[in-house]
Amino acid sequence: MISLPHISLATAAHARGIAEMSREYIEYGLGWSWTHARVLKAIQDDATNVAVIHERTAVVAFGIMRYGEERAHLVLLGVAAGHRKRGLGALLLAWLEKSAVTAGLERVQLEARADNPDAIAFYVEQGYGRAGTVPGYYRGAVDAVRLEKRLWVPAGAAP
Repeated sequence: MISLPHISLATAAHARGIAEMSREYIEYGLGWSWTHARVLKAIQDDATNVAVIHERTAVVAFGIMRYGEERAHLVLLGVAAGHRKRGLGALLLAWLEKSAVTAGLERVQLEARADNPDAIAFYVEQGYGRAGTVPGYYRGAVDAVRLEKRLWVPAGAAP
């Protein structure tokens, strides 16, 4: 029997694991900005969803999406190295996108490190298109590729 991963909203108990994954898999070489305290603040923010997939007591994948009035912004998405290529990132992203649609938002925007072609390819595979480059986005040291996806088209709007 195949067991599908369970996605849930993060709790305070998940904050440290999320912060450590961010430091190791996303913020490598840049210093640590998504600390335990900052992740905890995102978990407590009414305009942000922090979703996790965990196995036993360990977080193996997480996503943080902030919901604005016009669009959602995927802040972070990470999957532990030993759990990649299992579709966990795609499942989390789809869950967060569905939440954005439910909130009435028609698009999602994100930035990916320009020096991470695997991440950029992942987002393109998920239907995101390149929307530009942001020089020095990551602490003035690493450029970002901005990507965007339209989730739905409002009635009467041009596609």
